[in-house]
Amino acid sequence: MIVWNFGKNAAQRQKAISSFFTSSKKSYATEATFETKPFRLHRLETGPSNNVSLTRDDALTLYEQMHTIRRMETAAGNMYKEKIIRGFCHLYSGQEACAVGIKAALRPQDSVITAYRAHGWTYVMGVPQLGVLAELTGRQSGCARGKGGSMHMYAKNFYGGNGIVGAQVPLGVGIAFAAKYSGTDGVCVSLYGDGAANQGQVFEVYNMAKLWDLPCIFICENNGYGMGTSADRASASTSYYTRGDYVPGIWVDGMDVLAVREAARYSVDYCTSGKGPILLEMATYRYSGHSMSDPGTSYRTREEIQEVRQTRDPVTSFKEKIIAAQLVTAEEIKKLESEIRAVVDENVKKAKSDKEVGLEELTTDIYADMKEPAVRGTTPWDQLPHKSLGMAVNL
Repeated sequence: MIVWNFGKNAAQRQKAISSFFTSSKKSYATEATFETKPFRLHRLETGPSNNVSLTRDDALTLYEQMHTIRRMETAAGNMYKEKIIRGFCHLYSGQEACAVGIKAALRPQDSVITAYRAHGWTYVMGVPQLGVLAELTGRQSGCARGKGGSMHMYAKNFYGGNGIVGAQVPLGVGIAFAAKYSGTDGVCVSLYGDGAANQGQVFEVYNMAKLWDLPCIFICENNGYGMGTSADRASASTSYYTRGDYVPGIWVDGMDVLAVREAARYSVDYCTSGKGPILLEMATYRYSGHSMSDPGTSYRTREEIQEVRQTRDPVTSFKEKIIAAQLVTAEEIKKLESEIRAVVDENVKKAKSDKEVGLEELTTDIYADMKEPAVRGTTPWDQLPHKSLGMAVNL
């Protein structure tokens, strides 16, 4: 097992890598241990470990998922510019380590609910690439048959991206309450951004979750900006992990998938031990604007974005780590990236050429258990028949 401290300076790091290559020659590690940035704790005596073990198989899985999300979001951005994707489109590029790291720590009985930056989450929660991309283009192969679009995608135990700022947080507490009430031993991960962190409803459900010791993991994905307003200009306190008051909290380097995974594992164990909710702040960054209609450079500089890309990118930094630790080779990574690119490109073609659903599907699957024979149309006397094509995924 090899231990790599990526907080060392470049010369020390290069010396350690060269020494390892010389001593091990052609033998490749099956497991390595990395040191993450220190976690900051609120109302906790101990927190997650800074020394994180990683197997070769897990390294490949984590990298494949992060690189796939990056390629899919790049493709989505291009399709939006081509006017194939209409309406709103919020990209996750730069935040991939959050979704991939958290998902790696979850069990089959655990649930997730998030805001509208949901494409990456939808993919890691089990929806195939085509299901995401065709939903973006409004086509019938989409996970909601093209009727939900960018912000409304769902999967088993994934309660979607939600368009109303902060509204998913109380819903997540409700899902956690249901898990405790029904005895599933599941937890609910309820994600929101720094822009939503000042919502009154968020503080209300901190209180409820702690009062009832619900298994809810609150996660603030702090990407630095709520729409076009920086966190410093919007919040008197930017230590979001401390803002749950009696809810314990942890600050996490959200650009490091291993730190995210370790913090998420700790949080799942914490919640399932009956201690109640916990709050994580993932310090991350988004490369695009708030949505595709926002150029993202009127309130921050291009140099700032470029600096993050060059020094803290979650995908490239993780690639460098696992190659340096000889868990994988550069050739393997290059081959994997080519395969991902080919699959994403193929699914983009399908998402562009697929058909839209017909008007007869306009009022299908509105309700899981429809009690009335018809749905109101544009006027009370304009009734439309309700039909069920498929069972809701979370029933």
